[in-house]
Formats: sequence, C-alpha cells, structure tokens
Amino acid sequence: MPHFSPVRVRGAHRQLHRLVRHRRRAVAAGLAVTAAALVAAGPLPGAGAQDARRARGHPVTEPGRDRETAGKRHGARLVAAPVRIADAATVRLLRPGDRVDVVAAGDGGAGDASVIARGAQVTQVPEPLDGTAAGGALVVVSVPRATAHRLVGAGARSRLAVTLC
Repeated sequence: MPHFSPVRVRGAHRQLHRLVRHRRRAVAAGLAVTAAALVAAGPLPGAGAQDARRARGHPVTEPGRDRETAGKRHGARLVAAPVRIADAATVRLLRPGDRVDVVAAGDGGAGDASVIARGAQVTQVPEPLDGTAAGGALVVVSVPRATAHRLVGAGARSRLAVTLC
C-alpha cells in the first residue's frame, strides 16, 4: 500500500471549537435544569422528616408532636367529625388542610370557654344550605375518635367556635 500524505480539512479546527463550545452550553443548561428539579422535589427520602417538613414550608412547633403521627403511634385512629360552628362567617375563611382549635363557649358568660380539640385538620367545608346561616355552618375535621366524641357532646350543649392554628 502506498504512503499517503495526511488529509487536512480546512476550518476543522474552528468547527471543533464551536462544537465544544455548544456542548459546554448544553451541559450547563442540563445541569441548571437538574438543579432546579432537585430543589423543586425537596429533600431526599433519606433525610429526616423534620427537615422535609421545614423545607416544604410547614412550621415545626415541637419535635414529635405532630397530631397525625402521635395519634397513629398511640393506636388512636383519625375519624372525620362534622362540627357545626356558631359563626358561619368564620367557616368561610377555612379551607381543607387548615389546622384549627375547636372551642366550646357556654351560655353562662365569657369565663367558661374551653378548648375541645387542638390542631384538628379541616378535611371538608360543605357549601351552606339556604337559610342555615343563622344556625351556623358545618365543617368536617379529622380528629382521633375520643376527641370526636367530645366534639359531639360539646356541640349538643354549647356553641362551638374555631381558631386558626
């Protein structure tokens, strides 16, 4: 086989640099998209539950005091409890997922109010029926079974109100 001189292509050096430059841009864009996706997805599943809650914007009041996990840990199952709140306008402020304290206020005066349920999660806010605004409004909260029984008893003998947590 005869010996050939090397084949030289004009402008190949510039084309190679252009290809490398565009490849760097593509890699940089890919890394930026990956970083944004990781930030949006939140912490890794192996991270602590407290860190996950904090990263998602949920306030952590006390470690280990989460109502849902505390109820499940002690064997109490959460149930949906419909509660008639005396002030219908207050119920219009509520949305599913809100946390509320349910307070029972007796008819004897301002001094005999008591908290019946702390940190109950609102699961549903049904639309009020026509003409029921005077009798209050209904809200469904998720609470342990024992707390649901206290809510029913308190609702039968006193006016109920909610405070947002």
